[in-house]
Amino acid sequence: MEERILLCAEQMFMERGFAGTNMSDIAASIGINRPTLHYYFRTKDKLFQTVLGRLLLSFVPRVYGILSRSDLPISRRIEQVIDAYIVLFMKHPCLPLFMAREIQRDSAFLLQMARREQIDHYVHKIIRSLQAEMDEGKLKKVPLLTVFYTFYGLLVFPFLTRKLAEDILLEKGETFEDILAMWKGQVVKQIGNLLDVDA
Repeated sequence: MEERILLCAEQMFMERGFAGTNMSDIAASIGINRPTLHYYFRTKDKLFQTVLGRLLLSFVPRVYGILSRSDLPISRRIEQVIDAYIVLFMKHPCLPLFMAREIQRDSAFLLQMARREQIDHYVHKIIRSLQAEMDEGKLKKVPLLTVFYTFYGLLVFPFLTRKLAEDILLEKGETFEDILAMWKGQVVKQIGNLLDVDA
């Protein structure tokens, strides 16, 4: 039952956001009453934290594992991180818009949740790893905020505008997956140029 609740809540939170989702709708969708739902998760905040924490913990450690592979060229690591994000976003197509909405709604809550779930631990390790490679001269010294904005802007925007691309920008016979394959090369090239690496 707990797994059913989490899967249903994940779908509703992704589609409607935190504010647009209520416990009654989740309970009704599963076919249980609210007291039963509250037996498993006392509050919507707790349910939201569990859903988001579970999703991020299934992904952020993988990104850290890829980026910490200093035996691989940075361009190869970037490719692998992009591949991991594409798989995640194709599985959860509402995730990019959901995260943008929730950051605007209550970024403090997201940061507190990240600390509680120790997700920030991986984020800090990624930052330290990139900074160490910059300090060692393996990567060009670039403000990490610039790297963050460039990478996530290039990566997320195609998913945020997918409907527009599919409606008016795709060539005959072309799919969104074709666009992503082409765009991946552009992202690797841009991040490679930013970090002064052959991409």
